[in-house]
Amino acid sequence: MTAAQRNEIVRQLAAGASQRQIARHLGLSRHTVARVLADWEAERSGPGPAPGGLVPSVRRASQLDAYEAIMAELLARYPNLTAVRLYEELRARGFGGGYTIVRERLRQLRPRPVQEPVLRFETGPGVQAQMDYGVYDLDFTAEGRRRVYLFSYLLSYSRRQYLHFVEAQDFTTTIREHVRAFEFLQGVAATCLYDNQKVVVLRHDEDGPIYNPRFLAFATHYGFKPWACKPRRPQTKGKVEKPFHYVETSLFNGRTFATLAQLNEVTQQWQATVADVRIHRETKETPLARHAREVPHLIPLPTQPYDTACVLYRTVNAEGFIAIRQNFYSVPWCYIGRLLPVRITEDQVLIYGPNLEDVAQHALLPRTLTAQRQVCPSHHPLEDPQQRYALLQERFAELGPVASRFLDELVRHQRQGKHQAQHLLALLASYERQDGLAALERASRFGAYSLAAIERILAASARPRSILANLAEQERQHLDPRLRDQPIAPRPTSTYQHLLKAEVPPHGSPSPTPESLDPPPTTDTGSGSA
Repeated sequence: MTAAQRNEIVRQLAAGASQRQIARHLGLSRHTVARVLADWEAERSGPGPAPGGLVPSVRRASQLDAYEAIMAELLARYPNLTAVRLYEELRARGFGGGYTIVRERLRQLRPRPVQEPVLRFETGPGVQAQMDYGVYDLDFTAEGRRRVYLFSYLLSYSRRQYLHFVEAQDFTTTIREHVRAFEFLQGVAATCLYDNQKVVVLRHDEDGPIYNPRFLAFATHYGFKPWACKPRRPQTKGKVEKPFHYVETSLFNGRTFATLAQLNEVTQQWQATVADVRIHRETKETPLARHAREVPHLIPLPTQPYDTACVLYRTVNAEGFIAIRQNFYSVPWCYIGRLLPVRITEDQVLIYGPNLEDVAQHALLPRTLTAQRQVCPSHHPLEDPQQRYALLQERFAELGPVASRFLDELVRHQRQGKHQAQHLLALLASYERQDGLAALERASRFGAYSLAAIERILAASARPRSILANLAEQERQHLDPRLRDQPIAPRPTSTYQHLLKAEVPPHGSPSPTPESLDPPPTTDTGSGSA
């Protein structure tokens, strides 16, 4: 009901029209016309206007009034009581009305929580940036429906931001997109606000946030300070939170995308032609113009960018592959069972040998693919049985005479002996060397020359070793045989007790100081003779 409609109702009544005629002429119900005229009469003939010119509403009697005291008591005991539970309690006490009036009365009785006011603050150029992720489930015409994440890094002063859609929010992706944002914005802000994502903040304690040491190392490289917001306070990063709505209403509206790559291409064009050149509602300037003034205040980029590649270790399986993101990449067949370092960039998988020599390079498969194999034909000499068996003999000889004898008997007793030997190499690599040799010796003693026998023995008598133990074993192989096979046992502490016994000084003489127990310094005369 607008003020103009109320005025027309009163004017037509004064002209002699009935309530039915007014309702028909204005397209209103007679009850609405009657209510407006009743309020008008009460306002004109009442004791006077309420403060501020408001007319207090008069609540009609309700059967719920008899239960007012019960409702107040329940709300005092249970401040978070829901309307459903309140309705159930009232029904149990004889209330025969509906749920709707209970819900409306609960809204009147329970005061709304007072929201803490949010104060908008502005920072100077180069002082602060804000970073966050947006999560979207999009229907790509070529890739189908999939979840993508929008990385957003925004400079608080200029409001210019870097946007890029990615497939994950992991550590490697986050720091890689930071580096791209720094390059796009031509510098780094002194401080960056974050929420409590695990990439940046491990946890909170009574002293405040505990930051991820790896992310701190990255921040130190670029010279900025990460600043974690208080939990459950997204308005602290309001400058980067609000633009996500702008992306949804401006970038997504009226557009379809074939692939993630095409989405990022369109996003880059949209930023250059729309987002960067619009007049910002708060600053009254374009982000591009303010960014030009902010660039001199940003921290300059280092000459050497931070290495964002992910480095991990993978064991080569029995078929000569390593697993990365549920896909498999071939390695030269001679490395079966070895633990190798792997470096994963944005588009490549680089595999290195035990001495960090280049072993293999593959194109990184996208995350949307699983159970795929990247195979280099030269890695697997399957067409040459003699070469294959020679490599097996070389690898088993590295384990010792017991392993070599077991290989010969395994090939002699089993039709698929060479195939089992491949799997056996991968199996032994996951156990301590002495445990594997003991299993081979025990199986040989009973004539159990098979992969299944070794699996049963190891499962019953040993535990797989960790990756760190595997790395330690590989490093131990490079030691001198005298140190590796006959390590020096630790000495008892009694051997060093004489070093702690100082000469007891005569009575009355000062106790020796730590400096007096040290040998006198030798003076270098530079002449070569005393």
